[in-house]
Amino acid sequence: MTSPESPQTIDILGVLKRLPHRYPFLLVDRVLEVETGQRLVALKNVTFNEPYFQGHFPGEPVMPGVLILEALAQAGGLLVGLSRENDPGLFLLASIRQARFRRPVRPGDQLRLEIKGLSVRSVAPRVEARALVGETVVAEAEIMFAFAKSGR
Repeated sequence: MTSPESPQTIDILGVLKRLPHRYPFLLVDRVLEVETGQRLVALKNVTFNEPYFQGHFPGEPVMPGVLILEALAQAGGLLVGLSRENDPGLFLLASIRQARFRRPVRPGDQLRLEIKGLSVRSVAPRVEARALVGETVVAEAEIMFAFAKSGR
């Protein structure tokens, strides 16, 4: 990280500090850019070693669309969390609207997760999210979060 006050990049150790997810469900490898409250760009490296490729689909491996959406939600949760660091708790996925899948994601691809904050400081934070491989948009959606306080 470049600065704890306003990080511009976040490595995997910083991601692990900010997201509760762990293997095999952590789907953000690095944050490349952050403008707190505005936007975030992150990466997910898609490797053939991902456990879901064994059955989705043998001989024609394709990353499940629901996991692309989960990667976008995790990146969106990072933006929301970084924008509301004084709110201890979790930001849970509440809804996905207008999800579109444009092309398959395969082993060897690198997902660029681009998140634009729509209302990250509201009661129900919302983001616009899109996933790209190279310059090609492979998926997009609007994602809303619900806040859950820590400590059940």
